[in-house]
Amino acid sequence: MELEHCINFIVTRAQHTVHQLFKAALAPYGVTPGQYGVLRCLWDEDGQTVRQIADRLYLDASTMTGILDRMEQRGLILKQTDPRDRRALQILLTPKGRDLQAPLEHAIDAANEQVLQELVPAEVESLKKLLWDIGSIRSN
Repeated sequence: MELEHCINFIVTRAQHTVHQLFKAALAPYGVTPGQYGVLRCLWDEDGQTVRQIADRLYLDASTMTGILDRMEQRGLILKQTDPRDRRALQILLTPKGRDLQAPLEHAIDAANEQVLQELVPAEVESLKKLLWDIGSIRSN
């Protein structure tokens, strides 16, 4: 199979392009796409555990640790022991992390529009469904 026909190459190429656009959109705020994902989770529900956030973002614990450490150093989040389970860490937004919600949502909306600008709404919905379906395939 030629590389240009391999689904892994096609998806990786598209993901790289989208990631670079999102990285550029978030750069003025000093936030990476991974950090945006964590912030988005916390804006939806503050005080989630590391495991809850990692599960939603499809990230492993070691990746989460690095992201959270950098966010804590920047004053975007606080880590504390979960009062419901002393073995777990609970992640809380700081005022600085909360204040980024409006500008980052605007930046992400604009980046999404840029990525999808050549597609009509039905194609956008179809693309999202197809990508979710591919992401749901289980390896044996």
